[in-house]
Amino acid sequence: MELNRSLEKIIVSKTRFKLLKLFFGRPKESFYIREVVRITGEELNSVRRELNNLKKSGVLQQEFRGNRVFYFPNQTHPLFQVLLSLVARVEGLGGKILASKSKLGEIKFVIFSGRFLRWADNQSDVDFLVVGRAVLPEIGELVVEEEARRGREINYAVMDLDEFKLRKRNRDPFLLNILMSSPVVILGNELELATT
Repeated sequence: MELNRSLEKIIVSKTRFKLLKLFFGRPKESFYIREVVRITGEELNSVRRELNNLKKSGVLQQEFRGNRVFYFPNQTHPLFQVLLSLVARVEGLGGKILASKSKLGEIKFVIFSGRFLRWADNQSDVDFLVVGRAVLPEIGELVVEEEARRGREINYAVMDLDEFKLRKRNRDPFLLNILMSSPVVILGNELELATT
């Protein structure tokens, strides 16, 4: 959870940090104020103030349904993808992978597809790729937890570094599909991924 603490220090408002984790950890959902208060455990006035700040900045949008105002991420905002990738490293499956990386084996890269981060329905696509010598039962446990949270099956692939290099060199369609789908490197270095 080192990255989580780092982000908390950068985003000084504890309430704003929790709101970003909530909205960008579940970007296809919308929430009303009392629901946000219940989920985050923050004070109503603090939540209301931060929702207003995020709406003014354009990061969140609102919609009136009956007597409730629902908030949701603005997918056209220039920082949408950046916030998704940041939150993916501290929340959900990405956060759990980073928190338990020492138990997962000698992993070089974990790459999430952009569709996976946006919670898009992609039953036939690979949601994420693990490169390295992985402890499959440990990864499987994390995946099962995330499947329960999302309510759908998660598709992932695991390959060792030599296979990754070979497939990349041979321009393997399977691997190119993953690498061309707005990928986010959760574990590993993006520059190193490009040159591997």
